[in-house]
Amino acid sequence: MRISKKKKAIEILNILKQLYPTATCSLNYDTPLQLLVATILSAQCTDERVNKVTPALFKRFPDAQSFAQADREEIENLIRSTGFYRNKAKNIQNACIRIVNDFDGKVPQTMTELLTLAGVARKTANVVLAHAFGIIEGVTVDTHVKRLSNRLGLTKHSNPIQIEKDLMKLLPQAEWENFSISIIYHGRAVCNARKPRCPECTLSHLCPSFIS
Repeated sequence: MRISKKKKAIEILNILKQLYPTATCSLNYDTPLQLLVATILSAQCTDERVNKVTPALFKRFPDAQSFAQADREEIENLIRSTGFYRNKAKNIQNACIRIVNDFDGKVPQTMTELLTLAGVARKTANVVLAHAFGIIEGVTVDTHVKRLSNRLGLTKHSNPIQIEKDLMKLLPQAEWENFSISIIYHGRAVCNARKPRCPECTLSHLCPSFIS
């Protein structure tokens, strides 16, 4: 019997929550600013690599003021291994300058304000709002969420903003970030990009992309 896309999304969510009950953001941070910086660094880089870089970075630059006043080359040297380090350093510093000048040195707590910061699109803003402030504003769409949402038939789009809109229609708002985090874990553990382990997948009965 064929079920609606919405019912399928809820079933996928429930299975994922059972599989990964302790799933949470895998970036290490102590403050909203640290989470913001770490999320910017995670673009086209693994969270594991970011977590190796950030202890020294945050020790050297503990707040927005210190990042804003830093020698950018020093930031670049500390984040070099995350890739695209010049652009990331520029975005981090410019974001921190704006935070100091316009937000009293504190990371803003609204989507509209976060999107005014350099290097911040909806993915980064969603992560910061959900995990630093407990505000569920949208669905975080990274490469795992994009890949698995398409494989599972929850969207046909490749644009992250459209994928987010599709998922927001299918899932309860309170579960938006839980879905993202859980499906990211599943993407790492089972549904790999190059060689998905379909026979081991507990979502196989719901997946139109299943390969036996």
